[in-house]
Amino acid sequence: MGIIKLNKIRTFSYHGCLVEEGKIGSDYTVDLEIKTDLRKSALTDELNDTIDYVELNKIVVEEMSIRAKLLEHVAHRIIVRIFNELAQVSRIKLAVSKLNPPIGGDVASVTIEMEEYRN
Repeated sequence: MGIIKLNKIRTFSYHGCLVEEGKIGSDYTVDLEIKTDLRKSALTDELNDTIDYVELNKIVVEEMSIRAKLLEHVAHRIIVRIFNELAQVSRIKLAVSKLNPPIGGDVASVTIEMEEYRN
């Protein structure tokens, strides 16, 4: 088995419960870790024998572009889509962070983390 990580994927998205957040947007980062079998690709040196991290990044960026009130909701969508599209993935760890959240304090970011296993 093995792990593929995409660290600090940056997006500008429009998530949040406040109406203003849907209009002005905010900066986000996403950290994604997937577990899969990397033994074959380690031997063959072929992209077709592994998970293409370009595809993982594409899924994250596309799902982050769809407005949600809660970070939990957008994270769940990312997880479901990865499991649906990439059968080789057995586990996903995902963290979605909103940078400079509008919470009335000096807070660099708020982050939700989720971890799911394929059934």
